Amino acid sequence: METAADRKLFLGARLKRLRRDLSLTQTAMAADLGVSPSYLNHIERNQRPVSAQLLLRLADTYDVDLRTLNQGSAADEARLTEILADPLFKGLSAPRHELVQLLEEAPGVADAIVRLYQAFDDGRAKARAAAENGEGLIETSPAEWVREYIQSRGNHFAELDQMGEALADALATDAPAHGDGFEPAARQRLAAKHALGVRTLPADVMVEWTRRYDLHRRRLLLSETLGPSSRAFAIAYQLALVEHGPALHAMAEASGAPDAATRSLLKVALTNTLAAAILMPYAAFQRTAEDTGYDLARLQARFGVSYEQAAHRLTTLSRPTARGVPFFLMRVDQAGNISKRYAAGAFPFSRFGGACPRWRLHSAFRTPGRIITQIIETPDGGRWFTFARTVERQGQDGFGESHDLAIGLGCELRHAHRLAYAHGLDLDRPDVTPIGPSCRLCHRHPCAERAAAPIDRPLAVDDWSKSVSPYPFGAA
Repeated sequence: METAADRKLFLGARLKRLRRDLSLTQTAMAADLGVSPSYLNHIERNQRPVSAQLLLRLADTYDVDLRTLNQGSAADEARLTEILADPLFKGLSAPRHELVQLLEEAPGVADAIVRLYQAFDDGRAKARAAAENGEGLIETSPAEWVREYIQSRGNHFAELDQMGEALADALATDAPAHGDGFEPAARQRLAAKHALGVRTLPADVMVEWTRRYDLHRRRLLLSETLGPSSRAFAIAYQLALVEHGPALHAMAEASGAPDAATRSLLKVALTNTLAAAILMPYAAFQRTAEDTGYDLARLQARFGVSYEQAAHRLTTLSRPTARGVPFFLMRVDQAGNISKRYAAGAFPFSRFGGACPRWRLHSAFRTPGRIITQIIETPDGGRWFTFARTVERQGQDGFGESHDLAIGLGCELRHAHRLAYAHGLDLDRPDVTPIGPSCRLCHRHPCAERAAAPIDRPLAVDDWSKSVSPYPFGAA
């Protein structure tokens, strides 16, 4: 009888994916691992098993969590499980071991299924809304496509981090001659190297714009409504664009975006990523984050950035040789609209709906500027440490006063001991709040905060009883 020790590991597809994520050729990876290119080629084609010695070399050379090679990640498995819960697939048998096999042997196909379902679900929702309004079908939005593309890259762009560190080093070299801090050095570099000036103008002159580039006069115009960190980010954005515009354009063109509008929006997102990498160079930011227990206030002070900028940067720390805590981030307004949703690792909430109302993200609006912590448990038993607070929306529109946004950050509970926000909590016996995905996909019952019945369960309403849940439901 075959034992676990006797079983051979054929991980060709996952090894190939790792190599491509690291932007390595077979020859380069083979040299790193001390094997021949032909041997590595055989492994990637599943013609040879992966030996224990090679696994250890992989872990040592690229700081790889071996569990991510040996099985499909929990996040990928959860996404496929969520998709197959759609009534569209009712009657289709797809047991867990088949999903794991798909993730192990054909991760690219699994990604394609997720993207295809996302496009289908977007189209279905928009067709429903269009029918209700008597309008025609609206195509999938560029914003959703860009969000999914960035997440398909693990919210990490190694090439942009390298560009950002190089520019930050150049600015640090110039800083003594032009004053301390990022902004004086960046303004001087824009002027000296690119003949580009920076001016701050009154809000009534800028009208709706917080940042505009006057191409003819070669001036970056900034609104007076921007705070210091937002002003610095706007300057970093312009610096990223003038220094690496062609590279950013090439990355957007190579993405496979469906149209010009989506490519333009992706280029903006990539430029924002590079701007963040300039202000918060990877190695320095990751090291400071670890040393301070991921204390966002100290990261803000050290790098001169806003809470949201530092929080977003935490979700990008996936460099193989210097990984940070794998955070997820969600940003919502007071109406519950989600405007940001990114993750360095697994993401506990529905990718095809909203957040669970039992998560205390919205409670942050009742205590502006204060950190609220919570430990949550998802239906699969996963536990997550989360913290949330409000941030001020930058800029002023034409509709009156600006309103706060809420930023929620979290990570798997096993990482919580590394966070300053978890100090003093009993992480071995935590106070846990059970949550679900979006209400339309959640089977937890009863729940007084349920906003909709599950799409795959019948309502169970009668005249003789009343549940605490406004939408009681029966078995499938």
